[in-house]
Parts: sequence; structure tokens; C-alpha cells
Amino acid sequence: MKLYNSVGPNPHMVRMFMAEKGIELEMQEVDIRGGESRREPYLSQVNSRGQSPVLELDDGSHITEITVICEYLEERFPDKSLIGTTAERRAQTRMWVRRNDLAICEPLANGFRASEGYEMFKDRFRVLPEAADGLKAIAQDNLRWLDNDLAGRETIAGGDFSIADIHLFAFLKFGRAVGQPISPEMKNLTAWFERTAARPSASA
Repeated sequence: MKLYNSVGPNPHMVRMFMAEKGIELEMQEVDIRGGESRREPYLSQVNSRGQSPVLELDDGSHITEITVICEYLEERFPDKSLIGTTAERRAQTRMWVRRNDLAICEPLANGFRASEGYEMFKDRFRVLPEAADGLKAIAQDNLRWLDNDLAGRETIAGGDFSIADIHLFAFLKFGRAVGQPISPEMKNLTAWFERTAARPSASA
């Protein structure tokens, strides 16, 4: 297998997931800043959506979408589960990944694309600069909700460290770098972020 890798929170999530599980794969770097993922041969041979990361399987087929890639790797390498070993734990973990993706990660990333990242993305797909401030505000509103909800637990989904922690951490680390940090008043979320940042996998 091979991972098409690049800068950004999406590839970081997959690399961190792999590091937690001790998975080592061949990496092929994709210059997304230079537009490599938006032209041939990448579009026809790797991912017609022009995005990264992409997991190339041994048979030459490709899997995209970060949570799907991680789910596939979890099935191929089931030791040290990061999704859950029971139906109940898997449901809780997937619920939190979905919640945070919709409520925090997507508005955070789209807020960046519509403002600081506008020049990079304006010719690649539709971005709405007039929506940037609102998108960023939505992400912050939901971070405040999550900060309150985290009271009394150490991980995003409760129980063991999981893909829910990895997913959110990758996006919040990116957010901090592009002007959308966690407010210091969010004590529970700040403590969780610092614990997660201290893990060796966080630098993957």
C-alpha cells in the first residue's frame, strides 16, 4: 500500500492514526500548494476530486476520505483498536467523529478557505468569502459546547484514546496555525489538546 500525502489537517489525521497503530507505509508527497492534485495525471489516476490524502491499495485501487481510510486500516491492522472493540464503543466513537466533523472541523476549514486561504482555493472550487466570519463563528460556538461537554472525561468519546481524538486534534492544531485557536477560557478543551499534543504520534 501507499499513501499520497501532503500538508494540511486531513493527511495529518491519517498519519497520526497510523503512528498510533505502528503502521508504516510508503509515502508519495503531493504538492497541493502548487496545484499538483488539481491536474493530470493525479485527477484521472489517483483522485478525481483533486484532494489528498489517498490510500493506494496493493491491487492499484484507491480509497479516499480520511475516516474511510482509517476505518480500512483499522480492519487491516486490528491490533490496538482506535475505533472500538465492541459495537457500543464503535458507535460512540463514530458518533463523536461525525459530530465534530460537522460542527467544528468543516466550518473551521471552510472559514480558512474563504479568508486566509482564499487565493489558494478560489480557482479550485467555489469559496464564499462573505461567509468566512460566520463559518469561523460557528466553529467557535461549537468548541464552547464541546468544552462544556468534556467536563469529567479525558477523551473526546470517553474511554480509550480514539480516532475521535485524532480527528479533532488534527483540525484544531491546523486552526491554531491559521488564526482560529482554542480560547484560553475553554479549560477542558485546552487540557485535552495539551494531553493529545504530548503524544508522540501528534508530530507524525
